[in-house]
Amino acid sequence: MSVIVEFTLDDEDFRLGQVLAEPPDMYIELERIVPTGSSLIPFLWVQCEDTETFKQRINESEHITSFTVLDRFDDWVLYRMEWKTEQQDVLEGLEISDAAVLEAYGNSGWTFRLRFPTHDQVSQFYNYCMEYEIPIDITRSYTLTERSDVAQEFDLSNEQREALVLALQRGYYDTPSEVTMSDLADELGISQQAVSNRIQRGTKKVFERTLR
Repeated sequence: MSVIVEFTLDDEDFRLGQVLAEPPDMYIELERIVPTGSSLIPFLWVQCEDTETFKQRINESEHITSFTVLDRFDDWVLYRMEWKTEQQDVLEGLEISDAAVLEAYGNSGWTFRLRFPTHDQVSQFYNYCMEYEIPIDITRSYTLTERSDVAQEFDLSNEQREALVLALQRGYYDTPSEVTMSDLADELGISQQAVSNRIQRGTKKVFERTLR
């Protein structure tokens, strides 16, 4: 039975996070990772006003061998990046433990939600992090059968469901809206960009399952 693991990691303990740590107003979502032999291909959604500083950081990094713009949506840009695989890094840990990235986003630190095929792979990943002193902070671990029926039906992450339920309860969808995105962000204790992303992605999943 597959297992979902959620954890957080500081920028300085994540090599890709170190490269992408500036400028400070940048929000990044790791869409997926594709292993390709000795390298990894991360696909990143990036929201950033200071694009020149961001590009400079990318060009100066010895870990990135290619960087391509694939798509744009409002103020978000989708990038394809080729990243040199290194030992003692959390990305290598994900690769060797056969973990699938369900959700990962960074803004002064990173939050991950992963799916492992079995508990053995979870242990393999955890032992890898302990061996190389990668200080992950596991916030939750559960199987798919432990998720709520609604979240499982629409393939919502716990964070997306939490944001959608709070928005509905607080009158965000009313006309006129009774709360702002900033109000919801304060209540959840996350950035406005993060709550906006959770609501947008969660709403898209619900629409895809119901309207199609």
